[in-house]
Order: sequence, then C-alpha cells, then structure tokens
Amino acid sequence: MAKTPQQYCSFCGRPENELQMLLTGVNGYICDECAERAHQIVKETVAQANKTKDFLTSKEEIPRPKEIKDFLDQYVIGQDDAKRYLSVAVYNHYKRLMQHTTDNDVEIEKSNIIMVGPTGTGKTLLAKTIARLLKVPFTIVDATVLTEAGYVGEDIESLLTRLLQVADYKVEEAERGIVFIDEIDKIARKGDNPSITRDVSGEGVQQGLLKLLEGSIVNVPPQGGRKHPDQKLIPVNTKDILFVCGGAFEGIERKIAQRLNTQVVGYAANTNRQQIDRNNLLKYIAPQDLKSFGLIPEIIGRLPVLTYLNPLDRQALRNILTEPKNSIIKQYIKMFEMDGVTLSFDEAVLEYIVDKAVEFKLGARGLRSITEDIMLDAMFEIPSSDKKTLHITLEYAKERIEKAERLHL
Repeated sequence: MAKTPQQYCSFCGRPENELQMLLTGVNGYICDECAERAHQIVKETVAQANKTKDFLTSKEEIPRPKEIKDFLDQYVIGQDDAKRYLSVAVYNHYKRLMQHTTDNDVEIEKSNIIMVGPTGTGKTLLAKTIARLLKVPFTIVDATVLTEAGYVGEDIESLLTRLLQVADYKVEEAERGIVFIDEIDKIARKGDNPSITRDVSGEGVQQGLLKLLEGSIVNVPPQGGRKHPDQKLIPVNTKDILFVCGGAFEGIERKIAQRLNTQVVGYAANTNRQQIDRNNLLKYIAPQDLKSFGLIPEIIGRLPVLTYLNPLDRQALRNILTEPKNSIIKQYIKMFEMDGVTLSFDEAVLEYIVDKAVEFKLGARGLRSITEDIMLDAMFEIPSSDKKTLHITLEYAKERIEKAERLHL
C-alpha cells in the first residue's frame, strides 16, 4: 500500500507530524499556530484602523460655532456662556489651521482660553464632550502632577506627550491639536512672600508653561515622565496648538468681592451693591482676580479669553440627572438592562437625590455618588437573582442613604 505523502504548513513550512492541527485549503495548508498568529495580526490592524481619526482636511469640514454649541447642549446642561466662548474659540482655531493654505499677509493669532467654575459644574465634561466632535487631535491633561524641571514629578513638556499619542506620533497632526489643561488653579503661586525655598509646583510650573502657551519648539519625551539623556526627544512646535485651561479656583469669590467693594464708592454705592449678584460672584471675574489668586501676569496675558461656569442650582441638577444623552439615570438603566433587568424610579426618588446633592454641595458629581449609594445593594444582589424588574421607591432610597451615612460616620 502506498504511503500518504507528508503535508507541510504553507506558512512556516513545518511538517504535519510536528503540528497539533493542519488546516487544508484549496492550494495549501496552514497550521493552528500560524492561524492564531494571523488572527492576532488582523485583530490589531483593525483596532488600529478604528482608533485612527480622520483629521481635518478641508474648509467644508469645519463645524460652525452654532453646530458645536448644539452638540454640547446634548450632553451638558446649562453653561451657555462657557459653551459660546468654547465654540467660538474652537471654530477660530480651525480657521487658523486653514489659513496656512491661503496667501494672506494677516496672520490670525490663537486665543487660549481659561474657564473658571466651582467643582462639579462641567468644566472637564465640556472638554470631554467637545473632543468627540473635533477633527483635530484633542487631549485632556492634569496640571497637578507638574513640577519645575529637575524636581520629583513630571516636566511641563510631558503635557504634549498625550497629544502625540492621540495623533499616533504624527508630529504634524499634533502641532494642529487642542490641549485641555485641567486643575490649572493648583499651580497658583503659594504666597507673595519670597523665601529660601523654591515654589517648584506653583510659580515654577507657570514660568515653564509660558513657552508652551505662547508658541515655541519644545522637546517632548515620547513616553512622558522625566527627561533623561538617553531618551530620544521629539521636537514639537506649539505655535498652532490651542490651549484651554480649567480650574475651580476655590476661594476666588473673596478676591472678586474685595475688588467690587473697593470700586463701589460715592453716592451711587448703595445702588451698585444692590445690582451685584452675591450668589454668583464668578460672573464678575476679571484678570486681576486671577492675579490676586496666584497666577502670574505673564500667564494671564497668554490666556486672553476668560469665561466662567455658573454654580448649578436645583433645577439644573434635576435636568442633569435625567436629560443628557449619557445622564446618570440612563447609565444605570443601561447597566441593569445588560443583565436583563428593567429598572425604573419613582419621581420622588429623583427629587430626593437632587435635594441631597444640594445639601452636600458637590455639584453634578454629588448626584453620581448619591445614586451609587442607593443602587449599590441592588447591583450586588440582582445579577445573582431571577428578578426581571426593579422599581426604586422613596422609602428604599432613604433607607440606603441613611445606611451609607451611618457607615461614613
């Protein structure tokens, strides 16, 4: 009887007797290891293709300010003034990028923005939401980890590392991007009195930020962190990078109140005092208030657009709870739906959550933590039960909140 000829993998060339499995094709063979390796390569390639953004290429693709604001309205409740400032700044940034294709002698300068608002009012949410719409590289970075060069922490240039990563290390694309610097108030000057110790995480960082905000060529560590001699650095020109800064500036209302009181003099003093909205002093914020808080004049001058976010009143918190596309209540309903459970709430429960958020004064973040306390037991027990519906009553919500408050005592 004739012996069956040995079969070989058409990719790696190994014989059949050395393989666990050999798949037969029309004109060739593939072993299980090569098939697995091919699957992994295809998976990574598809993931990379999906990750890559189609960045701005033509003037027709530029979203108009109203279109940007309408998009923000779907996810962020209120804050119309901040949305308008942000929409116009982003639109003008797009126009600056397109200007390089024209032969115009007038060069448009960039207008970096600084947004001031209490915690939980939506500064970071505005940045994250607008990132979904943009067709330029966009990233959010935190200023709290930065220190002056040579000290423990991260160098100022590492702010641009994340922008390079978003642009897939394409320097030309990164140089057209937008950077949102969160917690900018945490690098305020710690005090006016000079001392023998350096303010390495305050004024030192502000001095280092000047060259980034103004526009210069900086050497960026591709992996972030500290620079070291053996690391290859990537030169990035920040001239066309738009910087948007945000911070809570806790206590700046006192600086604003002091300034307003010094201006209210003479016979019209009482009239002017009555016109001041003492519940929302942030609407009167001016560059000199940022200087009093601890930002150096040079950095204030490089952030020419100053806007504020209103404190969230009870009605705004109520709307945030249910209205946006990704509202907190919709998120919990979706999570339970993934377990095949229909979740519903009494209207009184929603009002109770809002009342508690107003009491705790944590803004929109307070809504999330309160809802989490109410839903924790249900989220623990429901996946292991056969229940298909869950309705949250006011009594159930109060019981869970009281239990959580006892634990926190």
